[in-house]
Amino acid sequence: MKKHLTFAVAFAALACGTAAYAQSDFSGQLKARQGQFRIMAINLGIIGDMAQGKSEYNAEAAQAAADTLVAVSMIQQAPMWPAGSDNMATEGTRAQPNIWEQNDDFLAKWGDFGTAAKAIQAAAAGGVEGLGPVMGQVGGACKACHDTYRAPAN
Repeated sequence: MKKHLTFAVAFAALACGTAAYAQSDFSGQLKARQGQFRIMAINLGIIGDMAQGKSEYNAEAAQAAADTLVAVSMIQQAPMWPAGSDNMATEGTRAQPNIWEQNDDFLAKWGDFGTAAKAIQAAAAGGVEGLGPVMGQVGGACKACHDTYRAPAN
């Protein structure tokens, strides 16, 4: 009897552990991808404010912000987007399930952001006049991805 009870307790513990493991915790991945988007927003804000005349043009600050955007665009995305970390399965994200259904397109759109970030990087030191057109390119890259793969805010 004691053997059967020990086996039953061990089996129950194993089953509970397996069930807990199956409900993956994606909090680290969510924080990482949301963090990269915050970094992008801050640096786009620096450049955008200069382009719109809200702040004085500063070549050094513009270049640093642009360099940061390029660096973020080079972050390996796959580890931050595990299957099951979409808004239908996980709280705290607006990532739609179609990211994983159309992953090649999603990653191509991320690549488009990288291309636009490099255009800002090239334009940043050239003066405020060159920032506007490349800001439009970045905005278009962001919008294309958000329109397709990001759920509207509640």
